[in-house]
Amino acid sequence: MFELLFYAVPVLMMVGFGYAAYLLIRRALRIGRTWSRGLPAEARCLRMFTTTSGGGGDTSVHTTVHHVYEFTTAEGRSIRFEEEGGPATVLEGDFVTVRYLPERPERATALPPSRGTLAVTTGLGLTFLGVAIAFCVGFIVASHLMFSAMNDITP
Repeated sequence: MFELLFYAVPVLMMVGFGYAAYLLIRRALRIGRTWSRGLPAEARCLRMFTTTSGGGGDTSVHTTVHHVYEFTTAEGRSIRFEEEGGPATVLEGDFVTVRYLPERPERATALPPSRGTLAVTTGLGLTFLGVAIAFCVGFIVASHLMFSAMNDITP
């Protein structure tokens, strides 16, 4: 029963890493599709704020910029959305161009099209997740070999 832990935990971790990879790819495809097929609209920044993560002290603190935008679709609907990771130079009251897909205007983006940056960040994220999955597979194989060797020794 104890051996099961050495297989179940890495498998659950691999499932989590796989789901994170799926979300990363889905986000990249959604943003790319919005950049290429989305309609432009003028939006106003209603609010800008930051969030921090990390423990401080000996660990680094990461700050993320968030913006809340509001725009009107071509059909006249008023849409408000929040986006993280935008430029810190956009302040409350500023006007920016957003792009949105008519079928999902609440998923608009104010990020300027940058396919190279999107590809690199997505690729780095997938590489990290792939290494994590490979580590889990290696751990499972090493555990299996260890338990097989222990069973061969036990009378």
